[in-house]
Amino acid sequence: MKAKIYQPSKSVTQSGKAKSSTWILEYSRSSKTSVDPVMKWTSSRDTQQQVKIKFKTKELAVAFAEKNSIDYLIREPKKQKIKPKSYSDNFSHDKKTPWTH
Repeated sequence: MKAKIYQPSKSVTQSGKAKSSTWILEYSRSSKTSVDPVMKWTSSRDTQQQVKIKFKTKELAVAFAEKNSIDYLIREPKKQKIKPKSYSDNFSHDKKTPWTH
């Protein structure tokens, strides 16, 4: 059984990073999904895809996977580049482009 270990990205509707510090071990899908002909519900016989285990660090998630002999793939999070900005730079005299309305 294969699993992926990743750090979830921050919510797009919020500016904070409250829930993005944890690491998640999630199993990949091992069987196909099927559609019920009457109710049109999607179902699967694979219950492992419903399991998401949260860890405080990546090392704890890797240790858990190795202890339980789970094949895993680590997805490193993309680091966001933050450019420092200053409001006073908008009114600087040595600005490269002139300020216009």
